[in-house]
Amino acid sequence: MNDPIIRMGTAVQPLTGQPVTGQPRTAQPVLETRDLSRSFTRGGQTIEVLRGVDLAVAPGEIVALLGPSGSGKSTLLQAVGLLEGGFSGSIRIAGEEVSKLDSHGRTIARRDYLGFVYQFHHLLPDFNAIENVVLPQLVQGKLPAAADERARGLLTALGLGHRLTHRPSQLSGGEQQRVAVARALANQPPLVLADEPTGNLDEHTSEVVLAEFLRLVRGEGSAALVATHNERLAQKMDRVVRLHEGRLQ
Repeated sequence: MNDPIIRMGTAVQPLTGQPVTGQPRTAQPVLETRDLSRSFTRGGQTIEVLRGVDLAVAPGEIVALLGPSGSGKSTLLQAVGLLEGGFSGSIRIAGEEVSKLDSHGRTIARRDYLGFVYQFHHLLPDFNAIENVVLPQLVQGKLPAAADERARGLLTALGLGHRLTHRPSQLSGGEQQRVAVARALANQPPLVLADEPTGNLDEHTSEVVLAEFLRLVRGEGSAALVATHNERLAQKMDRVVRLHEGRLQ
């Protein structure tokens, strides 16, 4: 088995989430794709959406995935996020080859390795802010008291300490997206995938939420791959890669 990943100074066994002590920090990329391709057939015509994408993201690095609508950004995030099949090539997360995992293995990998932030918050409407952040931790097996403490800390860090018991319908768009950010980081994932995370917000709120997202991700020590078409926002990240007609430039 490959070396365990390191999260906040604690190693975690690949695909199990069980802690391991006394292990050195790994220098391997937290995300690495090789020759990642995806095509669709429509009306007898083959459409190549991804064309041999090679990408590496270092631990703790925040990378902007820049490209216009239709360039394949969301398709690449779906592949890396193990959200659908039909891809060819290699995907390694925290040193583990995950592209060939079965459905159960992909579920475990998503739970233990990944956090997701989408353009729309996708919060559970019948649960309040703190419950939305507690739930993924309970799924991972964390005790309720520890999950509650973690959720309170994250939401407070995002300026929502006074909104913990409000449901999504009682929160503004920016507040809802902050809760989504806290939920994505709840299980301390080594990699956060964000697909146009501020695309549904006005310009001022986008700036504020992105700044808080970057600050919190860096503070947590996670890496992030952030898809956007906004050049100005992309320049605030550590590195920019550009996707054009399915190829990285």
